Amino acid sequence: MTDYDALRARIQALTAGETDQVALMATLACELHHSDDRFDWTGFYRVTEPEVLKVGPYQGGHGCLVIPFSRGVCGACARTGDAQLVPDVEAFDGHIACSSSTRSELVLPVFDATGQLIAVLDIDSNQPDAFTDADATALSAILQDVFSESGA
Repeated sequence: MTDYDALRARIQALTAGETDQVALMATLACELHHSDDRFDWTGFYRVTEPEVLKVGPYQGGHGCLVIPFSRGVCGACARTGDAQLVPDVEAFDGHIACSSSTRSELVLPVFDATGQLIAVLDIDSNQPDAFTDADATALSAILQDVFSESGA
């Protein structure tokens, strides 16, 4: 399990003063991906036009290039602005299988300092039921630190 306090401190140190969103996303994707063996694919899908997500910085195998807000777990997160904690992707109606190894998924909205949705953070696991509400809460706090409070 991840030591979220240590991870949060490390990310704060690495991102201090940086305002470029892509640079921040790249740094977070790397740090998060290597922080926990449950994280099989870790990355961002950026809002690039209305109702459209495009793959951004990530770690792991190839991701889907484009995801409409109307499809999949990432789309549901973008559409609702709510975290999506999916213990079994096969049971999620409309799941997009970007990787056949994915068994569970956690997707969190990423808001900028104005409250605008700029991306979603997608973490896939090759383990079923890999994520908890505690993961969602801790990771949401890190996202808020980096993207909402830094002015990025």
